[in-house]
Amino acid sequence: MSTSAIEIAVPAAEAVAVTEDTLTVELSDGRSLSVPLAWLPRLVHATAAERRSWRLIGRGNGIHWSKLDEDISGEGLLAGKHSGESQASFKKWLANRTETTTRRSTQRIRAGRS
Repeated sequence: MSTSAIEIAVPAAEAVAVTEDTLTVELSDGRSLSVPLAWLPRLVHATAAERRSWRLIGRGNGIHWSKLDEDISGEGLLAGKHSGESQASFKKWLANRTETTTRRSTQRIRAGRS
């Protein structure tokens, strides 16, 4: 008896919405997929403006946030995968982010702006 592999077409992302606790992706097949933001630590630590600054990549196969250096694949979301980033990598990113934010705040204060 022979078996054949079933090829599954992954629908493309068409729209994205990010709230304080959820990432929702509208798919080309009419479905909406929502996942907890807790799965995506960089988005948890992003500002609302940074969360809104996304673009589709690979003809809708993924989502990219350039200011966060974050890429998420539609296939990974459909498979229920959490962020695959290591704790060491995330801690380094978060430390750099905190340092950059502190530096910008100090520059604004020195310039007389709040």
